[in-house]
Amino acid sequence: MAKKIVYWIVGFGCVIQLIRPDFNNPKVDTALALHADERVEKLLKSSCYDCHSNETNYPWYHHIAPVSWVMSSNIEGGRKALNFSTWSTTDQEIKRERLTRAKQLVNNELMPKGEYVMMHDNAVLNQDDKKVLDAFFDEELKKVTVN
Repeated sequence: MAKKIVYWIVGFGCVIQLIRPDFNNPKVDTALALHADERVEKLLKSSCYDCHSNETNYPWYHHIAPVSWVMSSNIEGGRKALNFSTWSTTDQEIKRERLTRAKQLVNNELMPKGEYVMMHDNAVLNQDDKKVLDAFFDEELKKVTVN
């Protein structure tokens, strides 16, 4: 009986590998992407871009279901909420909302997500990093408010 259960579990594990999300990054037009100073871009790329841009770096485990399904869902949701690769095409009011929300999430240590930081040590934001991003978000909010 125990052998049958193990075979079923292994078989199920193999079959679910056939259900594959699309992990292709959309093409990035640099003219539409966010442009910031070097330190801000470095922070955004290490802590935000994997979910909030079309420049996702996929780790080896993105091939393994059900982890791949969770990653795909997080990336899709992240791009929908805020996509730095299409920044200049984003409506001003939506930019204002997203920047305000980004400030709150970063300052309250809700972004980057805990499960992401667990697998990406370089994504951890220290207090100085948070201050840099906070100032950047404020600067961007001023641009959106003026326009």
